[in-house]
Amino acid sequence: MAVTVTMPQLGETVTEGTILSWAKQPGDTVAEDEVLLEISTDKVDTEVPSPAAGVLQEILVAEGETVSVGTPLAVIAEAGEAADSPPDAEVAPTTEVAPAEVAPAEAPAADAAAPEPPPPTTPAPPAEPPAVAPPPTVPESVPAAAAPAVAPEAGSYQPPAPSDEAPRRGILSPVVRKLAAEHAIDLDAVPGTGEGGRITRKDVMDFVAAAPAAAEPAAEAPSAPAPAKVTLEPAPVVAPQPTPAIPAPAAPIAPSPAAPPGVAVPEAPVVSVPAASGDQVVDLSRLRTRIANNMIHAKQTAAHVWASVEVDYERVERVRHAHRDEFKAREGYSLTYLPFVARAVMDALHHYPVVNSSFHLDEGKQVFHQRVNLGISVDLNQEGLLVVTVKGADEKRLTGLARDIRTLATKARDGKLEPDDISGSTFTITNPGPYGSFMTAPIINVPNVAILSTDTVSKRPTVVTLPDGSDSIAIHHIGYLGLTWDHRAFDGSTAVLFLGRIKENLETWDWEQELS
Repeated sequence: MAVTVTMPQLGETVTEGTILSWAKQPGDTVAEDEVLLEISTDKVDTEVPSPAAGVLQEILVAEGETVSVGTPLAVIAEAGEAADSPPDAEVAPTTEVAPAEVAPAEAPAADAAAPEPPPPTTPAPPAEPPAVAPPPTVPESVPAAAAPAVAPEAGSYQPPAPSDEAPRRGILSPVVRKLAAEHAIDLDAVPGTGEGGRITRKDVMDFVAAAPAAAEPAAEAPSAPAPAKVTLEPAPVVAPQPTPAIPAPAAPIAPSPAAPPGVAVPEAPVVSVPAASGDQVVDLSRLRTRIANNMIHAKQTAAHVWASVEVDYERVERVRHAHRDEFKAREGYSLTYLPFVARAVMDALHHYPVVNSSFHLDEGKQVFHQRVNLGISVDLNQEGLLVVTVKGADEKRLTGLARDIRTLATKARDGKLEPDDISGSTFTITNPGPYGSFMTAPIINVPNVAILSTDTVSKRPTVVTLPDGSDSIAIHHIGYLGLTWDHRAFDGSTAVLFLGRIKENLETWDWEQELS
């Protein structure tokens, strides 16, 4: 019995995936749990094993196509079944042989109809006066020459009917059928570039993109033959009229009214800088492309506002310095400021739960999350940035947070992340401090409503209050915390109070007990 392989649900929030490569081809034998294909989902590449043993009967989605969860990807049949009964049962309803056979029948009909127009047109002119007789003969030649010129234009978008050279043309994926229905496309007119002439999603989208270009010449074509048809009597008078109607500068003005509904800002700076001699031109990686799309989406979605506070890390530094050697010997890595900040943030989110929410304006809802899934930005050796997620971070103490952050960061840099490792964050921290940043205003990781930046901690002079109430100048470890928040979700008072709570926790907590 044949088994259909579908796009799996690879993570809580994953809704679609892109086929990177197929490890097997139709006709290949596949063992159960053997790698069948590789899928890319939101920055993570995942190998998908075969759910059954047998022979790969057909591939329904080509490499490079993006489909939603649950979409059929391939069919695996038992060895005997694949050999005896190819996918005829499924091909039969979708092959649509009838149109292929009707097409040749329609062509002769068109040829048979072609001779009929000439006889009526030739007798009509002789009935006219001799002076008028010569003009009709000239226009008759014009449509005859114009007809072949129009035919190639229309035919350029209608490839020949399927033949034996395209045996898989009738095998259509659900995505192709859906797109064809949405755009009212006759799939017989779409060229198939897939294996065996199969029509892919890209073929349909290319055909849709080309359709307007074909429609414009078709619409303009009648204006040329119009004089030929009108020349029956008032040809000299009607001919000039179409030409004055053509100077319609209103056509280029039409796009401008349609511009306001869109966002004009990103379209304006479309300036191409030509590559000079010696410049290196490289293709964008998939990770870089997705980061770019996510950043633009975030900036266009959330109302970004930024605030910052200065934090005295002296109390944290003393505890960190006292436990530095013992912690590294036990855990195998250094104790940084980040776990301290993360632990202080967990308490602040408890007091200001709106900061741990998701804002959905299109649905008219705001979701207040009961758990804190802490997102941590991880740099991949300057090749990209990923946000890994520490699930249930509000239930962990400082040491537990340090371990989870370290584990996920290592997996990210080794390319071993799983889809759940980068999904479901409710609040995010980015940590450019180790690179020497002073103050940072990061972009929100939507649908989060805020992101915290931890910047460099360094020794600076500061005013301290002594036990007797007097003030003094001292050298302490000082740093800044910057919060970018979505003004749609809450206001500046909440943002500053939230930052103040983190500052108070870092400066006043007994951090010894967190490490005990």
